[in-house]
Amino acid sequence: MEQILLTAENMTAALRAGEVSSAELTDEAIARIERDDKAVNAICVPDFDRARAAARRADQARAHGEDGPLFGVPVTVKESYDVVGMTTTWGMPQHRDFMPTEDAVQVSRLKAAGAVVLGKTNVPLGLQDIQSFNEIYGTTNNPWDHSRTSGGSSGGSAAALASGFGALSIGSDIAGSLRTPAHFCGIYAHKPTLGLAPTRGMAPPPAPALPVDPDLAVAGPMARSARDLTLLLDVMAGPDELTLGVAYDVTLPPARHERLRDFRVLVLDEHPLIPTGSAVRAGVRRVADALVEGGARVEWHSPLLPDLTEAAVLYTQLLFSSSVARFPVEAKEQLRARAAELGQDDRSLDAVRLRSMVFSHHDWMEANSRRELHRQGWRRLFAEFDTVVCPITPTPAFPHDHNPDPRERRIDIDGVEYPYFDQLVWAGAATMPGLPATAVPAGRSPEGLPVGVQLIGPMFEDRTPLRLAELLEHEIGGFQSPEQGVLPGVRRARACGARGSAVGS
Repeated sequence: MEQILLTAENMTAALRAGEVSSAELTDEAIARIERDDKAVNAICVPDFDRARAAARRADQARAHGEDGPLFGVPVTVKESYDVVGMTTTWGMPQHRDFMPTEDAVQVSRLKAAGAVVLGKTNVPLGLQDIQSFNEIYGTTNNPWDHSRTSGGSSGGSAAALASGFGALSIGSDIAGSLRTPAHFCGIYAHKPTLGLAPTRGMAPPPAPALPVDPDLAVAGPMARSARDLTLLLDVMAGPDELTLGVAYDVTLPPARHERLRDFRVLVLDEHPLIPTGSAVRAGVRRVADALVEGGARVEWHSPLLPDLTEAAVLYTQLLFSSSVARFPVEAKEQLRARAAELGQDDRSLDAVRLRSMVFSHHDWMEANSRRELHRQGWRRLFAEFDTVVCPITPTPAFPHDHNPDPRERRIDIDGVEYPYFDQLVWAGAATMPGLPATAVPAGRSPEGLPVGVQLIGPMFEDRTPLRLAELLEHEIGGFQSPEQGVLPGVRRARACGARGSAVGS
């Protein structure tokens, strides 16, 4: 039984039918990791002994009639989630020995659902990059092409799923950190509505695990099929028990439609601040064509769409002002000096980022007020449309770039270079207003790299883009294993046993 071809739904059905045991699934996943992860470097903190013990307990419990939504299914967890018995470092060398004293709420929910945790997946330093590399654990490579990134900050989870290392993973997203790795690695991911899935126990060490959800950031599911996203989201969603004092089952509205021909979809493939590369544009159009062929109502323009330029500016302001909130005073003074040197007419996103880093509380409140106006605009839009289809980033996975100064990095879009962080504008389209967004595979580039798109839905109507993702999976296909479509150079590297590169190498 080839695990890489099995979804969590398949595994659960096989387990319930007695066709396979959790111990067998877990041993197979571990064997695959031990065989292939030397080249990918996705699993940074393995926990195989405890995983095997948990699988045996699951099999014994099933024999006595116990069951659960993920009972006996092997999964992985992003390194940033606290798990008792494993270090939580966020890739920061000064915290390489930090051991949490309790599981993150999402890890507790995974275990309560019966999942078997294989280990933790790699992340960038402080979760603040579009790649996944750090001094402690090295670099995670894209399973399709080891010279390219798997994305960040949930890049280890995406690479693990694409490689068949477990059926599911939990990640997080504030700047596309679920969606971008999914797009780069050819898997599925869902950024939930802001606040739907609590994040307690996913804070940079040594911060205490408090029931506080930071602005913009969400916890979310990653999988190899659209239906598995819904399966895992149902485990993850709902208020924090610590806040309520009791467990609480959240009931999300059903999807607006069940049939493809009933969906009203706005398709976007152009952003005013950055071009869309030809490979990604082709992926968007592939999805649009499938929607039209399926009978959906598809539009390419709407006056109801909130202004994308202002949205990108607001997102940048909210994201970067929060990212430096705990910087030491000396660093903030240096940022103020740099910001003061900017020209008054400099409206580039680089300038917006720098000015945002020295925001006052009044500045943040002004940006937050404008965000509410955008949320109102999205509510009007979703009265006429059910979902918005658009890019996740302008390009497929890009080559590793470990320049220590991200300001000097560039992203190549069809032969023209742009500032590295400008590629975040598409991720911010859903993040800034807190909307749900589902990343789905949309084919491959001419070079054979995966290409994905995101399906943005109305707030707290997560099941609508998730259902559309299922329908599209039937129309255009879904996850494809790199083993089936791997680039020749990667196949040679695997044969030679190439290892994940270290930072700076």
